Amino acid sequence: VQLQASGGGLVQAGGSLRLSCAASGRTFSRYDMGWFRQAPGKEREFVVSMSWSGGTRYADSVKDRFTISRDNAKNTVYLQMNSLKSEDTAVYYCAASSLGLISTNENRYDYWGQGTQVTVSS
Repeated sequence: VQLQASGGGLVQAGGSLRLSCAASGRTFSRYDMGWFRQAPGKEREFVVSMSWSGGTRYADSVKDRFTISRDNAKNTVYLQMNSLKSEDTAVYYCAASSLGLISTNENRYDYWGQGTQVTVSS
């Protein structure tokens, strides 16, 4: 599976962005899809994950502000980010896992996209 993330950019605090992650391969629908992020000087952290059947798990820091969705027909997963804060500034990575655990652990993800920069100005 190859992943291509896009949609990042510069936005003011309180604004919104939608990230997309397009996947190659016919088995996209069988993978859990996750989003992680890495802020400057910090370790990469879990943001959200969605199972092939629609189950989700969110980090507390983004719950009620971010929404993950997927379109298996288009092999694409989305991350709608609302009410953005300066602390959301990071490079956002999409990832795919075959384990079916909706894991928060990046080591359980098999494939990674290249990352897209999100910058929130205060």
